[in-house]
Amino acid sequence: MRIADAGDPLMGQLVARYGAEEALAQVREGRLGPGFVAEIAARRGKPIDCERRLAAWRARLPYVDAEADLARGEELGARLVVPGDVEWPTQLDDLHHERPLGLWLHGSADLRFACLRSVSIVGSRAATPYGVHVAAELAAGLSEAGWTIVSGGAYGIDAAAHRGALAGVAETIAVLACGTDVAYPAGNHGLFEGMRARGLLVSECPPGVRPTRIRFLVRNRLIAALTRGTVVVEAAIRSGALSTAGHAVKLSRHVAAVPGPVTSGNSIGCHRLIRRAEAVCVTTTHEVIELMAAIGDDLSPEPRAPVLPRDRLDAESRSILEAVPSRSGAGPATIAVSAGVDLMTTLSHLGVLAAAGYVERTDHGWRLRRST
Repeated sequence: MRIADAGDPLMGQLVARYGAEEALAQVREGRLGPGFVAEIAARRGKPIDCERRLAAWRARLPYVDAEADLARGEELGARLVVPGDVEWPTQLDDLHHERPLGLWLHGSADLRFACLRSVSIVGSRAATPYGVHVAAELAAGLSEAGWTIVSGGAYGIDAAAHRGALAGVAETIAVLACGTDVAYPAGNHGLFEGMRARGLLVSECPPGVRPTRIRFLVRNRLIAALTRGTVVVEAAIRSGALSTAGHAVKLSRHVAAVPGPVTSGNSIGCHRLIRRAEAVCVTTTHEVIELMAAIGDDLSPEPRAPVLPRDRLDAESRSILEAVPSRSGAGPATIAVSAGVDLMTTLSHLGVLAAAGYVERTDHGWRLRRST
C-alpha cells in the first residue's frame, strides 16, 4: 500500500496472481514472473512497460516501514483490514484488479455491516443553499430509515450529507483521499470527530498521507463500490461527483440525480445524467429508498392530490353543485337544466347540499355559500 499508488491495476493483478507476500518479494528482487508479464501483455493486446513500474515501486521501498504504520494506526485508534477479514466488504471485489489492497478504518462502526444498506450522496463542493438543504434532508431521512450514508468528507454536499446522517440514527462513512489521521479539509475537523464516534473514516492511504487531486478521483471508485447506489445532488459540468456516478454505472450500481434550477451551473451535471438516462430523477427520501432497495421492498407511495370534501359527493350531487352560481342566485329549474337532471332530483339534492354547508338559499335563488 506504500509502494504502489491506490487503485494501481498492475499491482492488483500481481497480488491476485501471487499473493501479497510473493508480490512484495518479486518487487524486492527487482524481477516479475515472466509468465505474469506475458499474460498481462496478452490481455492488453500490447506490450507493457513493467520494468518502469517495477523501478518506481522499488524506489519507494527504502522509505517504507510497515511496522511503524501499524503502530501509528494503533496509537490513533485506527485499524487495517484486508480482503478475507471479517469486516471486509465483499462488494469491493466488483472492482477486480482495482480493488484496494487494504483499508484503514477509524471509527466505531463495522464497515461490512454498515454497508449492507448504504447509499452514497455526492455533489459539488461549492454547493448552493438549495443543494445543502436537499442533501441534508435526504441524508437525514435515509438515516432515520436505517440506511448508512457514504460520502467523501469534503465541503458542500458531502458535509451536508454527513451532518444530515448524524441527525438520524444510522452510521455515516467518509471515504478520504488522505490518511484517516489527516483532517482535510481542516474546516471539517469537528465533523470528522463526530463521525469517528458514530461512523467511520475510511482510506486506502496509510497514516500521514496528504491528499492529491489524483487521490480524490481514485477514491471515488470506493464510494461507488461500497454502496447500493449513488445520489448526485448538485454537480457542475466538471464536478468530481460525476466521476463517482460514472464508476457506479460501470459497477452496475443504481444512480440517481436531483434536479435543480435550470439557471444554476451546479445543476448541469445532474440534468445531463437524467437526460442521458444514466440516472433516475429523485426528489424525496422515499424515491431514493425505492430505487436502492431490493425489488418489491420499500416502494415509494405515489404522490396524490389532497382529497377535498366535495370529492366525496356522488356524481349527481357534484353536477348540481357545479350548476349553482357563486354570486347571483338561480332558481331550481334553471339549476336542473344546467345540471341535466330533473327538477325533483335537483330539489332533493339542494336540500342535502344546503345542510352540508355547500349552498344557501337567498331572495334571488340558490347560490354557493361564500365560505365554501
